[in-house]
Amino acid sequence: MSTAKTIPSPNIWHWPRLYEAENDAQDVDGRIPAALHRIAPWDGRTIVDVGCGTGYHLPAFAERASQVVGVEPYAPLLRAARERTAALANVDIRSGHAESLPLEDASVDIVHARTAYFFGVGCGPGITEAMRVLRPGGSLVVVDLDVSASPYGDWMRADLPRYDATAVEAFFDAQGFALERVDTVWRFEDRRTLRDVLGIEFTGRTAARAARSIPGLDIDVRYRLHRRRKPAGLELY
Repeated sequence: MSTAKTIPSPNIWHWPRLYEAENDAQDVDGRIPAALHRIAPWDGRTIVDVGCGTGYHLPAFAERASQVVGVEPYAPLLRAARERTAALANVDIRSGHAESLPLEDASVDIVHARTAYFFGVGCGPGITEAMRVLRPGGSLVVVDLDVSASPYGDWMRADLPRYDATAVEAFFDAQGFALERVDTVWRFEDRRTLRDVLGIEFTGRTAARAARSIPGLDIDVRYRLHRRRKPAGLELY
């Protein structure tokens, strides 16, 4: 039996509808999925979304993948993901954690985790588990916010002064990950939604300052894509 503990994700746990609006606003030009598909194409393959939440990204994966597995530990989000994907025959939603995936050895082609609290410095068990379930030649891809980039990173650093972006990138580099940065635009339908989303991501003071600094409905946000490939066989250097 797994002894893994669920790490709370306050924004989506407490404000799932508002988090849905945040997802709708993110990356309006589709630059992240384009970059993901370039470095780890999932056409006809099996892709796993670790910490899939309400399953927001699963339908898009299902359009090209042969099988999509969403893994989520929090029961309310698990139910929401199953409701969202009920009509998709190639999507399977399972209860589980990053460090104890409910999957067989060498059974998937891509493990995907997006803005996941459990993938950062010290996430060795999660990386090891991803390598276990990946087939040779498969990829683990971690999509994370680039805290070194303005303006979003400025707000994150204001609330998390001890966060060391350089140390995080050094950690992934030491674990054998390649790094790619992707600049995106978040676009909201109205100012109220923009302010409310900032309010679930930052402290009240930081959220208010951030809202004042954005005159319109768009926010520039940079991401980091960390990718580690499982060797397909003996590799000589």
